[in-house]
Amino acid sequence: MIRRLLRPALMALALASVLTTPALAQTDPAAVAKGYKAARNAFGQPDLSGVWSNATITRLERDPKYGERLVLTPDEAKAIEGASDARNARLRANTDQSKKVDDLPECQSGAQGAACGYNAFWTDPGTRLVRIGGQARTSILTAPANGRLPTNPGAAAARARRQTGGNFDGPERRSLGERCIVGFGGTSGPPMLPVLYNNHYEIQQTRDAVVIVVEMVHDARIVRLGGGHPPPGVRLWMGDSVGHWDGDTLVVETTNLRREEGLRGPADNMTVVERFTRVSPQQILYQFEVTDPQAFSAPVKGEEALNATRDRIYEYACHEGNYAMTGILAGARQAEKEGRPIEGARGEIKEEGGD
Repeated sequence: MIRRLLRPALMALALASVLTTPALAQTDPAAVAKGYKAARNAFGQPDLSGVWSNATITRLERDPKYGERLVLTPDEAKAIEGASDARNARLRANTDQSKKVDDLPECQSGAQGAACGYNAFWTDPGTRLVRIGGQARTSILTAPANGRLPTNPGAAAARARRQTGGNFDGPERRSLGERCIVGFGGTSGPPMLPVLYNNHYEIQQTRDAVVIVVEMVHDARIVRLGGGHPPPGVRLWMGDSVGHWDGDTLVVETTNLRREEGLRGPADNMTVVERFTRVSPQQILYQFEVTDPQAFSAPVKGEEALNATRDRIYEYACHEGNYAMTGILAGARQAEKEGRPIEGARGEIKEEGGD
């Protein structure tokens, strides 16, 4: 009888511990792997090769209502994913032909009417929350403890000052994704973040390098194994990535990012450290830490699940047939001729799919 009475009490205590324990800065991959050891490739390295997806409905930053809680209860996770499934079903239903464009329901991004750009047919943001070690997460960010970016006062304004000229004054003022330079919304990384669609990555390994092919805009990030970084004045798209093996974990340090890239646009000295650990045949635990004292008051840490998929990555032919850039700029010039104000925030560049 005593055992039967204690069991519910112990379960309640365990649940309370999950709900109140502050977020850990970084998960122990060994605890997630639970004895799993990744197979080795021909070079003796842990095998990370394959096609992986980080698509998820978990947001980068945590909803403030969760406070410092990193893990959702099973009921909370079920409710969130159920609501997402219901919304997807509604968005993918047949369109009412009697409605005008402005009367149509919101699209996957949350925009409405002609502002949608892509309807739900073309988007694939994922349908499930990030799960690591079987636990659903409240946010991708794990540190600071509240799961929110600790942006320094004035950092956003400084970034806007670097982007003077307005959104529509020329192609240089448009986002990098629209210009077919790198992927939208930080998908190329580092850190590599999920967006509205094209969340696949193909990892290829050689003795001296690891190549991460990104589905969005067909980026290819080459991680050299060993060596140093170039001088600070050399700035590269996606930065300069140097990796090494720490046991079964690939550790990658990236510096020399251009100011247009990185998490929320870096200052001059943003450094990103990523850790890739295969914790099961179906999952790589992807962890990152971003350090930028000019942009953030504390290091920013996050964790994602890269889940194995049988999908293939097809060519992303971004430039071919990209008439949108011409249309956008021509529309702005016509609006100026007619004396109409150009809608949107001039001087601010917004990435599609970003948070």
